[in-house]
Amino acid sequence: MSKEILINAETQEKRVAIVDDGQLLEFHIERPQDRTIVGNIYKGRIEAVMPSIGAAFVDIGLPKNGFLYLSEIESAYESVESPQQTPIKEVKKGQEILVQVVKESFGTKGPRLSTQIGLAGRYLVIMPMDKQGGISRRIEDEAERRRLRDIFRGLKFPTPVGFIVRTAASGRSAQELTRDAQFLYKLWQRLEKTAQGRKAPALVYEEYDLALRAIRDSFTEDVTKLVVDSKPEFYRIQHFMRTFLSYLCKRVELYRGDDLFGAKDVEKQINRIFESHVYMKSKAYLIIEPTEGLVVIDVNSGGFKKKVNQEDMAFKVNAEAAVEIARQLVLRDLGGIIVIDFIDMEREGHRRELLNILKKALSSDRAKYDIEGISKFGIVEMTRERIHKTVQMLSFHPCPYCKGKGKLRSPQTLGIFALKELKRYLKGKTLKQASVTLAPPVIDEILKDKEALTAIERKYRIKVNLISNPAAHLEDIKIS
Repeated sequence: MSKEILINAETQEKRVAIVDDGQLLEFHIERPQDRTIVGNIYKGRIEAVMPSIGAAFVDIGLPKNGFLYLSEIESAYESVESPQQTPIKEVKKGQEILVQVVKESFGTKGPRLSTQIGLAGRYLVIMPMDKQGGISRRIEDEAERRRLRDIFRGLKFPTPVGFIVRTAASGRSAQELTRDAQFLYKLWQRLEKTAQGRKAPALVYEEYDLALRAIRDSFTEDVTKLVVDSKPEFYRIQHFMRTFLSYLCKRVELYRGDDLFGAKDVEKQINRIFESHVYMKSKAYLIIEPTEGLVVIDVNSGGFKKKVNQEDMAFKVNAEAAVEIARQLVLRDLGGIIVIDFIDMEREGHRRELLNILKKALSSDRAKYDIEGISKFGIVEMTRERIHKTVQMLSFHPCPYCKGKGKLRSPQTLGIFALKELKRYLKGKTLKQASVTLAPPVIDEILKDKEALTAIERKYRIKVNLISNPAAHLEDIKIS
């Protein structure tokens, strides 16, 4: 297995690809004007308190106010005393409050905020408002969990704080974990001091950019090397590595060619992220259709040719699809409600095993998810946390031609519609002639059956001129 992190740094954007044996596992993109605000900490001002929906809207200095649940404010106040906080019964417009962005703005919605501040390090996340902390569920070895608990019981700080132990902490020494904890505690102290000296709304802490986040979160022991194609970015990464991950510095390489992603055969795989059809080795395929709040994934047997009975065929295709679906969810960063339509299977045992395969494939996903189960019709309903704008959102905008429908009416349908519009236009008028300007394919359809057009000319005693405009939108109809 050869796992690599590839970083393409341009002035207009940064791209990060994580590949394993040449297969693209993750892809992220960040542009200066679209840089994520997730993880940023702000000193905000409450603009409105809405008890009816249990929420407050907070001005953090961005175009859209952030959304904050009142229950979060209450739990934060109960867990720690701080000059930043006021008892929940006194929360009112104009109050200043320290918040962290946990979810990007989507559509008309502002960013989702939290008072449960979390600062991520290499191995830990410090939770100043939560004294309890915890250990990542993905560290499953009980002996290792006990070792980590013992290390953190021995940590003493002037002010009680909680830590979440990240998956990357597994196997790390007590010295490394203690150093990470001390760094995060000092960072939090500086942040508190900064917040007290600023007037809301104000940015107090800015999360790392894409390249440094990828190193912090993904540069683990199983990564053989990190390759970056920009000399300034290479030196910046080296400086960061010497501070936090000195033992991995030798695995960072500067690529001196012209096209890192092309040389690694990644560009073609990135382009396929935007396609609705995903073909698998067995010739079966997925159809992935995302909407604003729902993603529908359909599994199709396609050209699957193995000589097995219908039930076994369905299970084999579904099992392959489950692994690919887990990869695609991460690769496309799909979130919200996800409905997967697997091929029907009769055996209950097959359905249970398929669900286990899907859960195992999802186990390495860093986003939070929840799976309801699998129905007798092969339908799986799940939710997946959506934090950032997806690659598709950053790379595409709604088509001005079809206006987001994804489909256009056929020339035949438009020909019929154009004649109906002409009749509406002529009703109550006395004209000698009228002109209808249309795209050429629509005119071709009207002229295939001239009787309908002739009938209009006879009824309204008018001469109709069809004007062909090759530059016209297929659905444009102009009558004059």
